[in-house]
Amino acid sequence: MRHLAAGLLAATLMAPAAAAQDDTVTSQCLDERVCVLFGPGGNVALHRGADGLILIDDKYERTGEALLAAIAQLSEAPLSFVVNTHYHADHSGANERMRMAGGKVVAHRNAGRRIGEQVAAAAARGEASAEEWMRLPVLTFDSEIDFHLNGERIRVAHAHHAHTDGDSIVWFEDSRIVHMGDIYFKDVTWPYLDLAAGGSIDGVIAAVRGVLAQIDEDWTVIPGHGPVATHADLHAYHDMLVSIRNAVAAGIARGDDLAAIQASAPAAGYAVGEGFITADKFIEAVYKSLRGETDYSPR
Repeated sequence: MRHLAAGLLAATLMAPAAAAQDDTVTSQCLDERVCVLFGPGGNVALHRGADGLILIDDKYERTGEALLAAIAQLSEAPLSFVVNTHYHADHSGANERMRMAGGKVVAHRNAGRRIGEQVAAAAARGEASAEEWMRLPVLTFDSEIDFHLNGERIRVAHAHHAHTDGDSIVWFEDSRIVHMGDIYFKDVTWPYLDLAAGGSIDGVIAAVRGVLAQIDEDWTVIPGHGPVATHADLHAYHDMLVSIRNAVAAGIARGDDLAAIQASAPAAGYAVGEGFITADKFIEAVYKSLRGETDYSPR
């Protein structure tokens, strides 16, 4: 049950910051088809057109109505699909509301399984309504799935053991936009490695490197949290991850314990906000990931 506890914690960690503000959802349109919706929870991408709408993530349960209202301001087309980039409730919490609005929820098989475990645990505590089972995906996949909507190929590809073991990267091929979910945190906090749910530092680095190998300066990158980014931003993120990972690995090879490695400040010099994960907690996650440990809480 450790991965379940970690997933629930990941959602609640965002709550204090979200509670300090209202649940307003704002939008930034990147082209005629793709918009990003910001607000409490993870960044949402909306692909719009006459064939219908496809949504990438859907924030918290409590922000479902605000999200639908923001979508209505951008398109009158019906909601067709929702893709969850992973199982955390700040990205999949409004699945039930989106399904009620007509969206068929899609996720990697591991993400779907973990969402099911969360709902089952809530039901065992007597905290889940019958409708809450609608949070589960109606379609899961193992490696990759394509959508062909609004004249565009939308490719959803699994990333192995990155932020979790069920991450998806979503490519809007013609628009030259990629949504990376929580594989990429931009500026607002240090990255979260959900070690108990199969996440790893080497998997995140591999996923980021894989995206960089497929895009150039003309692409736009949507992170799971933070502002819209560029190819150069993602490249800098990759280099930061590699630098910190290698510094921690060198400390482990010397026989240093976690406290000594944290004291050496391998993350110093990088302009990252001390959000819901601090630099020291990220160093701890990297340390434990490299040692094969999974007993980690970001707070």
